[in-house]
Amino acid sequence: MNMRIRPIKKEEILLLTDFVYEAIYQRDAKNPLPRTVIQDASIWIYIDRFGSKKDDHCLVAEVDSYVVGACWVRRIKAFGHVEESVPEFAISVYPQYRGMGVGTELMKEMLLLLRRKVYAKASLAVQKDNYAVSMYKKAGFEIMDENEQEYIMVCNLNGPEIL
Repeated sequence: MNMRIRPIKKEEILLLTDFVYEAIYQRDAKNPLPRTVIQDASIWIYIDRFGSKKDDHCLVAEVDSYVVGACWVRRIKAFGHVEESVPEFAISVYPQYRGMGVGTELMKEMLLLLRRKVYAKASLAVQKDNYAVSMYKKAGFEIMDENEQEYIMVCNLNGPEIL
């Protein structure tokens, strides 16, 4: 698979509506949530006017000129919020491209970008039973807090080499 990681283009930002939906962990694939779930304020905050703030950064994975995954960060008060200065991750890959290392590459490149931009930390929230927890741990994220359903994870960007 010939994959390229690159910054999102302005005309591709609308794709984040697909990717934010794909980022929602769905336990029951036979009964998926309706796509309108992204209109909930707690989810819409991840993509609302994306690119309008200086801390909005997005990388996409492209295979054969087709965007198959996205990893984006913003400083927002959402599920993985830990403090004002810490950008929160969102990442997703279309189902047919999962398990091929696309998410890992996206995450690695975003962590390197954040390190270059001199962020001290990055955070995310993940459902406890989501298979991606192990990928986040391998990428350097550690569980900082938890609630009944989710782990709040933080990656120290000043620490040892990422991935």
